[in-house]
Amino acid sequence: MDPITPVHSTGVLLLIAAVAVAVLLVLIIVVRLHAFIALVLVSLLTAVAAGIPLADVPLALTSGFGSTLASVALLVGFGVMIGRLLEASGGAQVLADTLVTRFGEARAPFALGVAAFLFGLPIFFDAGLVVFLPIILTVARRFGGSVLLYALPAAGAFAATHALLPPHPGPVAAGTVMGGDLGVVLLVNLPIAVVAWYVGVYLFSRYVGKRVHVEVSTILMGEQNDGSGSTAPPPPFSLVLSILLVPLVLIGLNTVLTTLVTNGTVAEGNALVETLVLLGNTPVALLLTLMLAIATIGRRGRTLSETQGLLDASLGPVCSVILITGAGGMLGGVLRTSGIGDALTDSLGDLGIPLLLQAFLLATALRVAQGSATVALTTASGLIASQTTDLSDVQVALLVTAVAAGATVLSHVNDSGFWLVSRFFGMDEKTTLRTWTVMETTLGVSAFAVAAALYPLVG
Repeated sequence: MDPITPVHSTGVLLLIAAVAVAVLLVLIIVVRLHAFIALVLVSLLTAVAAGIPLADVPLALTSGFGSTLASVALLVGFGVMIGRLLEASGGAQVLADTLVTRFGEARAPFALGVAAFLFGLPIFFDAGLVVFLPIILTVARRFGGSVLLYALPAAGAFAATHALLPPHPGPVAAGTVMGGDLGVVLLVNLPIAVVAWYVGVYLFSRYVGKRVHVEVSTILMGEQNDGSGSTAPPPPFSLVLSILLVPLVLIGLNTVLTTLVTNGTVAEGNALVETLVLLGNTPVALLLTLMLAIATIGRRGRTLSETQGLLDASLGPVCSVILITGAGGMLGGVLRTSGIGDALTDSLGDLGIPLLLQAFLLATALRVAQGSATVALTTASGLIASQTTDLSDVQVALLVTAVAAGATVLSHVNDSGFWLVSRFFGMDEKTTLRTWTVMETTLGVSAFAVAAALYPLVG
């Protein structure tokens, strides 16, 4: 749904946004109202208070909810089924054992983060997280301690690549809108993403993992009598790795080819290109991966009926995840439709501050207001694009870094990623704010700090 013409002043809209977030946190943390109910209720009240016409309120609610589910539900459903097959067959344990053998127990969290970083180069945050989930949980279950020691390095790696590096949509759109060279954006942002991940994610995870204990989630364990028992030996490492590489390769091809077609490097209408783009569409790629997993590791020591029972059992625990994530998208959609995001942008646009800092603050304001990192990134880059015409490609690349950093910080209750992480790793909302929200902020601030240090050197 398109944004409406605001009926309130900028100050009133900002106050409505602040009150909405505060009420939501009180309902969830203090009143202990179920997060799904609280999100829908606050979304409804916010839509009315912000002046969305009453006849349009249902559309404002359902459009945000539906668009989020369209991108998340299939990924979570297919991803958790793949994860359950990996977990039940022993495939996740095989991967965990290999990582530990190669890197050692003490460096297992680092190894998970590096693997997730490489895996996340072509794959979006939510898709990468759901496919990687069984590996994270298996390693955490083996060594004990807080799951945060293992979950945050991996989840943070997916967040870093998604926000900072082409061919992900946010940095591609930002670089294109500001007239930069996407190759230069990649070359400049890759080392910055590595540094920001190590400082803002890995070091933070070591600190918080020793101070905040979160039990390992049982989301992939299924029911006790779901037919998952198997006497077959675990699958070989090569087979498990091949299954994980299928979505990596397919989605990577989709991302690269789509970028090349958009830039005019590859002509539209090529049948082979269109077929590869279709196969690499994230839900299609995960569906193909699931079918491969069923045909290989899913049938090891089981009948097809037993495998079906295993998959049925895997979906029950994630229904809440899907609904809560959709409701988080509903609130973000209401905030966008009401014009609150534009109000924040207008309040920062004419302050006369340096361009790099302005880019960071604009993206931060949009991120806080409406939740989506990609929307914040693309919108903020469009707002400052008129000031980038005389800049070098390296300067534009650093501006992309600044915008991406601002679009990363302060993930909270209107961000669907917040709810994915919260539910996948079994954290309540307060703990997620203390850990994931802070980690996203240290990641974004670390990336911006590197960009701010380099920007004067390339001017």
